[in-house]
Amino acid sequence: MSSIRALCLAGPTASGKTACSLALAAALPVEIVSVDSALVYRGMDIGTAKPTLAERAAVPHHLIDVVEPTEAYSAARFVAEAQALITDIHARGRIPLLAGGTMLYFKALFDGLDSLPQADAQVRSRLEDRARERGWPALHAELARIDPVTAARLAPNDAQRIQRALEVWELSGQPMSGFHSDRFAREAQEDANADLPLLSLEPSDRAWLHERIARRFHAMLADGFVDEVRRLRARGDLQAGLPAMRCVGYRQAWEMLDANEAPGTAELAAFAERGIAATRQLAKRQITWLRGMPRREVAAGDGKAVEAAVVAWARRQLGA
Repeated sequence: MSSIRALCLAGPTASGKTACSLALAAALPVEIVSVDSALVYRGMDIGTAKPTLAERAAVPHHLIDVVEPTEAYSAARFVAEAQALITDIHARGRIPLLAGGTMLYFKALFDGLDSLPQADAQVRSRLEDRARERGWPALHAELARIDPVTAARLAPNDAQRIQRALEVWELSGQPMSGFHSDRFAREAQEDANADLPLLSLEPSDRAWLHERIARRFHAMLADGFVDEVRRLRARGDLQAGLPAMRCVGYRQAWEMLDANEAPGTAELAAFAERGIAATRQLAKRQITWLRGMPRREVAAGDGKAVEAAVVAWARRQLGA
């Protein structure tokens, strides 16, 4: 094996990462490390498009089903666990393949983590109370006044990240953007992780991705996504504000079931429209993140023989 420490495969949601990962596993002795902030949660299978049990039995997968939906899972924890897995997989004589669409996790792995204040339950509770009274867009506007750099990269309804940025401000008196590593530290971190090549699946035709997103969302509905959310609600220990329940699709399903536990055809159709629109927005944000990663190489996810192209890229990186 070459000096490459791990292969990294990223891309927006529904861009074909799972199929390409399995193609790589058929050609090379890889183990897959999920880079996905939704796949970590147990019991959230359909709405996260989690790899099937058969796929996970055929190829070792890691960082799937590692926490309950009541728990938080951070970028810092991901980095620590991913780095340990890379070491373990190498010890088995195999190749780590880090694959997923949570770009914050990739960025944390590549560029390192900043020394941000730890979460504070009381501050978060106060922010949630303000959001219930005024709405997250109003809190986003507030963030724009104190930390325009961070606000500019967040959607007005990105509750989790707006809350965290305001929490950092309240705890430290500094904007979150002020904690970012300086240019020289970032360059040093990038040099240290030069053995983590990144391939990004980015469709040349955005309409192709939108069609795949819609088709997959309707397939989730047919597979019982709404019933999955009903089961999660029935547990009694989950609520809409948890990070797990703010995942795309789950948030919209929770809102629908809050309004009507037995939605009819019209309600389900409206839910599908909202879920598909939210997924498209997620894909747009993911592509924006990827374009800010200078290390990435790009493969057209909608191109012909994309799986073969991904395997060929991996072989070049490994010198195989």
